[in-house]
Order: sequence, then C-alpha cells, then structure tokens
Amino acid sequence: MENLKLCDSDYRFMSIVWEYAPVNSGELVRLCAEKLGWKKSTTYTQIKKMCAKGYIDNTQATVNVRIPKEKVQSEESAYFVERTFDGSLPAFLTAFLGGRTISESDAEKIKKMVDAHVGKEE
Repeated sequence: MENLKLCDSDYRFMSIVWEYAPVNSGELVRLCAEKLGWKKSTTYTQIKKMCAKGYIDNTQATVNVRIPKEKVQSEESAYFVERTFDGSLPAFLTAFLGGRTISESDAEKIKKMVDAHVGKEE
C-alpha cells in the first residue's frame, strides 16, 4: 500500500470504523447517519470504496479494519512534514509551537520519544 492519505470524508468514515470495528454493516449505517448525517446508500458506497482501497473488509456483513489508524496517521504526518517543511522536523516543530510553551511533562515525553528514535532510519 503506497498511498495511505485519505480525503476528509474518507478519514471521518474510517475514524468511526477504527473506533467500533469489528462492526455490523447495519450498525455502521446507523453510526454514520448519527455522526456524519449520511444516508444508508452513502455508507454502503463508502464501505465498497474503502474495501476496494484495502482499508477495510466486509465479510458476512461485518466490517473489519485492515489498515490501522496509527499507520495512516504516520504516513499522513510524514507526507505533511515533507511537503510543507521540506522534510525538516525542527522546522515543523518551530511552526507548530508558534511561540507557545509546553508543560515539563510533555517536554519530557517528547524527549523520550526523540531519544528512542535517534539514529533509526525510516
């Protein structure tokens, strides 16, 4: 799977699937109506679309995740940093913080994450 970027409507749909899967397709129709305002036909079209893209499968009216949320978030984040900041994580962090401060607890968590990834190739 090379392109894990999702448009907004695909991502909103997948967010529901990620939260509730495995989920009966009828229940998914109800959830999408409630949370997205979608009609039954829209949800079934989206199920077929996302099955064709390989994100989910729909077997015996049960929708299951094939690509986890974390994988999509990782790919989309890397793409965003590459496109917007020429791949520079420091430039991204500078823009993201925008002069704001973070708690010592968050700073410590970030330091530990960075230390765990220093020297690892992508």
